[in-house]
Amino acid sequence: MNHKDTETQRNELNELSRRVLGLCLEVHRELGPGLLESAYEFTQSGLAYERQREMPLLYKGVKLDCGYRLDFIVEGKLILELKAVSELLPIHHAQLLTYLKLEQRSLGLLINFNVPVLKDGIRRVVAGELFKGDRRCRTDLGQLALLLCASVPLWLKSLLQFGSSSVQQG
Repeated sequence: MNHKDTETQRNELNELSRRVLGLCLEVHRELGPGLLESAYEFTQSGLAYERQREMPLLYKGVKLDCGYRLDFIVEGKLILELKAVSELLPIHHAQLLTYLKLEQRSLGLLINFNVPVLKDGIRRVVAGELFKGDRRCRTDLGQLALLLCASVPLWLKSLLQFGSSSVQQG
């Protein structure tokens, strides 16, 4: 796949995710937070979607029915994992990441509807190569980690300078 095809696919998925997020915001505004996740459906959106689609696991050529179900898959491309929980946990992120890998999809949205302001309950999760190197996909936590890693040499340098100046003064 060439760069233009990759960019086109990214743009299509980004646009689809923006559209879906707009619908989720609308539903959240209308119904409010805290309802069971099944209440947050967007049937009149005009988007093709499957709800609670079974997702069997293939392991060494054997089909295992583990009871995995995708909350939503929109336009056959975007996986939505909906929650109505007090807070999103790392296991929720791992669950969506696993679904993306098993389904060989690149983008998923983890959305917790049990928040007063929906933007606080949205996590964008990427997998695979499509978004690799796309700087827009870095999370705030990822950016913080990069910043911390970049600042370690400066911190060590200042620590060493401070240590040597206090030794010289003493």
